[in-house]
Amino acid sequence: MTEFLSMGGYGAFIWSAYGLALVILSFNLIRAVRCERRLKKDMARYFSSMAEGG
Repeated sequence: MTEFLSMGGYGAFIWSAYGLALVILSFNLIRAVRCERRLKKDMARYFSSMAEGG
């Protein structure tokens, strides 16, 4: 198992690259979800104002 984790001496580089990729992908996912929620809220507000004759 330790041989797998050390990856032939490149383990620190490889696992840090995997960690950084995971952080970036998680950030992108969270940002997209928040943006979608905000967009839905803005669209609902816009269409309700249009229905009221605004």
